[in-house]
Order: sequence, then C-alpha cells, then structure tokens
Amino acid sequence: MDDTTRQAAAEALGTFVLVFFAVGSAVFGIDKIGPVGVALAFGLVLLALAYSIGPVSGCHVNPAVTLGVLIRKGITAREAVAYWIAQVVGAFLAAAVLKVMTSSFGKVSDQTGALGSNDWGKTISGGGAFVLEIILTFLLVFVVLLVTGRAAAPGFAGLSIGLVLTVIHLVGIPLDGTSVNPARSLGPAIWAGSHSMSHVWLFIVAPLIGGAIAAVVAPLFEMQPGSPTVVDPTGADVPL
Repeated sequence: MDDTTRQAAAEALGTFVLVFFAVGSAVFGIDKIGPVGVALAFGLVLLALAYSIGPVSGCHVNPAVTLGVLIRKGITAREAVAYWIAQVVGAFLAAAVLKVMTSSFGKVSDQTGALGSNDWGKTISGGGAFVLEIILTFLLVFVVLLVTGRAAAPGFAGLSIGLVLTVIHLVGIPLDGTSVNPARSLGPAIWAGSHSMSHVWLFIVAPLIGGAIAAVVAPLFEMQPGSPTVVDPTGADVPL
C-alpha cells in the first residue's frame, strides 16, 4: 500500500468513526444527553482521532480542512482529491449504518428525525446558516492550521482541535445542527431523503468558503521559529 492510499484509507476510516459516533450520539440519544453531550461527542472523537490517525494522514476527516491545507500547500492536489473522495465515502458508509440501525433493529429510533442531517428554517434562516457555517468553519480550520504549524507547541494540537470543535458545536447545534464539514453533512443527507438533500448544498459550500478564508488569514498569525519573545503578565512567553 503506497502512502497516498494509506492516507486516504485513514481519512475514510476516520470520517466513518466521526460520523458514526458523533452524529450517532445525536441520532441515538440527543433526547438523553442533549446538545452539550453531542458537542462533547464530536470534540472527544476528533481528539482521539487526531492522536491516532494524525501521524498517518494529518486527521483532516473534513473536506474544508483538506482545502485549507491544500491552499497552504501542505498537500498536493492529487492527495487532496484522494482525501475528499475518502472522506465522502467514509461519511456515506457511516450514515448507511446509522440508517440500518434506526430502521432494522427493533426500537432503535432516530431522535433527530433526519439522521442527524443539517437544516435551517426552524431557528435560523438560510442566509443566517450560510454566514454561521462560514464563521464556524473559519474558526475550526484557522485553529487546525495554526496548532499544526511547525512553530506550534508539540503534542497539544489534538487537544486544541478537539476543544474548538466542541465549542463550535455548542454554538451551532441550536441553530442548524452544526456542519463545518461537508462530508459529515452529505453522508446523512443522502440517506435522510429529499428535504435534507435539497438543503445540503449550503453545508457543502459555506464550510469550504470558511476553510479557504482561514487558509488565507492563518499565515498572518503564524509564529516563526526563533521569533523574539516577551513575557506577558501571566509569565508565559509571547512572540513579539
């Protein structure tokens, strides 16, 4: 297995795990664990994936993150396409398992009513959801790019990424269910039906825009190795 194939396989598996366990936490139990529980599920799953498959593929498990890394020239276009295909396949398969679980195994029911797919209209308008997804995805990709940079503190990237995804879901779940990940939205939408499919375009386009903006902005805040530092009032070194 060559490196690109191994990386794509890791992305497919990682995205499958993210969708099955994190989206599954909403599908199977949002009535019991609530939005905070679902937000924690997303953050904790991504944290675990970052430390497990991160050394293999970078643990993007999100086309918007892959786009940001591509724009920053962290991967080639060929690798990015392989990642995107793998991510969509992983999300599709995970959503298929969720569909089977909620339709073929007794009293297992879909607590979201739409297999955890994203939507707008009940709380936020389509325009509001579009702006929201750009902002939320910008934050996610911005953090990913900075904490995985060469000058970032080693060993803490996964923790930072998991925490920021948790915060993002705490904000987004009450409004549109939180996407920030086109694959995560497309997989469940395919199985949820025509209504979800008619709205899924927003949760593909807006996160990609947010990821692209983050890729342009992040370099302005990157700390270069060897930068002079000052000491802030807490005693921590701060780059000049």
